[in-house]
Amino acid sequence: MIKPLQDYVVLVQEKAEKKAGSIILTTEKEKSNVGTIKAIGPGKLDEHGNLIKIDLSIGQKVLYKQYSTTEYKQDDTTYLLIKAEDIIAIVE
Repeated sequence: MIKPLQDYVVLVQEKAEKKAGSIILTTEKEKSNVGTIKAIGPGKLDEHGNLIKIDLSIGQKVLYKQYSTTEYKQDDTTYLLIKAEDIIAIVE
């Protein structure tokens, strides 16, 4: 597993889904902007040297900005690394 540094977060991307009535369709062509948090960095230092922790937790589903991730493949899993500031919402 990857251990992120500073204010980076590791995500696993959710599959894009569309609903047709009560049927859920998944597609590989469309990429989702929703991911599940797998690891969180310790946070970022402010200009005074104080640590600003990331207010997220492992296992949360989040919505993130498109084109703001870096992909990393390990074994059969593709992880996404993203700065915490590029996560824009928690999906409940």
